[in-house]
Amino acid sequence: METTSAAPLVPPLTPFEARVLGCLIEKEFATPEYYPLTLNSLVAACNQKSNRDPLLNVGASEVEAALESLRQRRLASVFAGADARVAKHKQTLDAVFPLEPAARALLAELLLRGPQTTAGLRGNIERLVAVPDLAETETLLAELAARPDGGLVQKLSRQPGQKEARWAQRLTGDSPLIPSGEQPVPLTVSFALPPEVERRLTALETEVVQLRAELAKLRNALGEG
Repeated sequence: METTSAAPLVPPLTPFEARVLGCLIEKEFATPEYYPLTLNSLVAACNQKSNRDPLLNVGASEVEAALESLRQRRLASVFAGADARVAKHKQTLDAVFPLEPAARALLAELLLRGPQTTAGLRGNIERLVAVPDLAETETLLAELAARPDGGLVQKLSRQPGQKEARWAQRLTGDSPLIPSGEQPVPLTVSFALPPEVERRLTALETEVVQLRAELAKLRNALGEG
């Protein structure tokens, strides 16, 4: 029997915002030496061919738009250390939903691959965290589903032909992240950018044009034109 509690986020995340958040959580576990992530690294993570369902083909503008929305909801932030040459991005899920590492890894896997069985989830998080046994994994999922301020996951009713029920994340609402088939098909995702992002991009493009013009003048003055 499918059970749900109050929605954890109102409004819910879009499917692509969930993909970006899942990538940030995953990479913090999987490649801590490269975390926080640059925008280019995050784009590559979103388009990754392994550990993803469905496969996507998105660009920097779509990822930046999703990041902006996540930042507004305190689920992500920009990291700029003293030695950082470019802005980097990290997840701040614990600021909204404090979770232990294994629970956070389970949520990330559901964000990245869609509904899965308890055993499947346990196997998939082996690359990220110390793995609890099957009973402990089921308990963690049940606790995530029963959070009084809104379940982060839900157990779906077992479908015909399935031996076991599957778990799904609820940050995108009560529906699975993105409909999944046996053969994932690459998708192209297009989003309208928020006005603030549009203004920032326009200002950056204008600055680049001005810098190129100044560089051309300098090269001409040096006889390199």
